[in-house]
Amino acid sequence: MHIVFVISNESSVPYFKWFAEKAAQQKEHKFSFVTLYTEKPKMIEDVGKYGWDCYWYKFDHHKRKRGMVRAFFQLYSLFKKLKPDVVHTHLFDDSFPGLMAARLAGVKKRVVTKQDTTFHYFYAPKWVFADRINNKNATHLVPVSKEAEKFIIEKENAPKEKITMIHHGIPPEIFTQQSEMYKKEIIEKYQLAGKKIIGTVARLIEWKGYRYIVEAIPEVIKKNPNTVFLFVGQGDQKEELQQLAKKLNVIQYIVFTGWVDREYIPSLYALLDVYAHAANYEPFGFVIPEAMMNAAPVVSTPTGSALDAIQHKQNGYLVNYKDAASMAEGINYTLEYGADFKEKGQKTALEMYNFERMWNSYINLYIKT
Repeated sequence: MHIVFVISNESSVPYFKWFAEKAAQQKEHKFSFVTLYTEKPKMIEDVGKYGWDCYWYKFDHHKRKRGMVRAFFQLYSLFKKLKPDVVHTHLFDDSFPGLMAARLAGVKKRVVTKQDTTFHYFYAPKWVFADRINNKNATHLVPVSKEAEKFIIEKENAPKEKITMIHHGIPPEIFTQQSEMYKKEIIEKYQLAGKKIIGTVARLIEWKGYRYIVEAIPEVIKKNPNTVFLFVGQGDQKEELQQLAKKLNVIQYIVFTGWVDREYIPSLYALLDVYAHAANYEPFGFVIPEAMMNAAPVVSTPTGSALDAIQHKQNGYLVNYKDAASMAEGINYTLEYGADFKEKGQKTALEMYNFERMWNSYINLYIKT
């Protein structure tokens, strides 16, 4: 079986590399990879070292309409040449031209992973019609969480018979590589010794809900004054969040770390007494399984991977959307009673969000008649 993966606006995609490696090990199916990107992508090297072809077509998302027209003809020609059994698209900018091109090229199985669903509905409503066209051109729709599945049925009129929900997966052996040296470095750099550490790893943007964590801090420090909040990430909202923290007189409890190198993240998770996540909506949210796999107790809004994995007050804590009081209550509860969340949450994540499970689910979908 020949499967073609297509993605846009990404130079390198970790799970594309994992699929390439796994397929090379098993030698049962042929994979090819396509990226629509502004410059020569790293993906050519990522998958090429496993013996797979990677095709690159220039694409500028700032000139989306023109780029999609050109991409359609390029992809149509490629699919006619390769004659794949499956074309699998992953983001809107590759799905719109890719699924249409695959359909007209006679590709029988056309799979789309709906991992950027909701974006048009909330931020560009006039484009929702195009999401519905993608749903029509695909033979199989793959939401990455139960919440995403419900959304595409209710908001995009997705046919239920086309839907197979498959969670994203990550290789634990990569994402749980902790280092005592890195932990020591983190503690020293951010002056964390003797502190209760609350961490969040996400871009500093409105969608991620940081403001509700900031607004929760006054209630948290009343019960747990020896607490520090690590905000790990970059984004346009940093100054706004700093001003809010100053207004609430809690800026001294927050460390804005900026970018932290990927290899330090598992060790950072392992230091946390609570991983706090306040996103308004996540189709999936990789940080939740990453934190849980590293035994960080999770307090999260009921979204994406958190909603699917967390049993409230059993292996984590679920809080209300856009609710600082609920977030404060969840953090305080977890600091006092959440010791069991570490082991139970880790066990859940290792079972639900393991890359092996993702791989097997997709292969079964591809070969299903």
